[in-house]
Amino acid sequence: MNIRSKLKDALEALLSDFETLSEACKADNESVLRFGTLYQEWYTKGLKIVGALAPDRHSEFLELYEGSGERKTLGETDYLIRDFVRGIAIFKTNTKKQLMFDVAEVTKVRLLNQWQILYSLRSRIDGVLADVEGALLASVEDGELAAAEQLVEVSPRAAGSLAGVILERHLQRAAENHQLALTKQPPTISDLNDALRSVGVYDLPPWRKIQHLADVRNLCSHPKDREPTREEVLDLIAGVKSVVANIV
Repeated sequence: MNIRSKLKDALEALLSDFETLSEACKADNESVLRFGTLYQEWYTKGLKIVGALAPDRHSEFLELYEGSGERKTLGETDYLIRDFVRGIAIFKTNTKKQLMFDVAEVTKVRLLNQWQILYSLRSRIDGVLADVEGALLASVEDGELAAAEQLVEVSPRAAGSLAGVILERHLQRAAENHQLALTKQPPTISDLNDALRSVGVYDLPPWRKIQHLADVRNLCSHPKDREPTREEVLDLIAGVKSVVANIV
């Protein structure tokens, strides 16, 4: 099972556990103990997922449990899930028979707020993982292009072939990102270039530049009447850098 599937399954399990937690949230000693045991495990897992998929919501999720800063009062608006788990109840008198407010209901509202944050992450998983994958691949491509630049001094043909592989792989990923159906398998750089232009990913000038890069790549990858020049290969590498930086 891949990371995307594992994350989705973990998130769905947390969402489905909400009903059990909500039912366990009652203001009596036995229920508080059971709720605390269930909730602490749920909260620990939820906090990690929120931190990974939505760092911008992490503090909000955290504060619903433990608050932020010092509290001067402990009324209904200040009561936290942490208070309920600790068995803190606010009574009207010293008889400890009548609560100032329904601590269980207030806790359920806080719990629902946390569940809503988790629910909102359903739409973020694919995007966040795509961003992470893209960043990792971009880092790999940068390293490979740096290696190609060094290889130029040893073998322009080999350096150009490496840059061409990076160009083809990047255009293939761009086609996947735009969900393009390609009839020819495996597609060439020219096939990918035509397909991406046809759906408006870029217009004529980038298309022409990529066609030129493909020609230099072919000169490097296939024996021709002449060797590729150092200048041609450096132009190919610079062009691939531009494609990697600007076409997604």
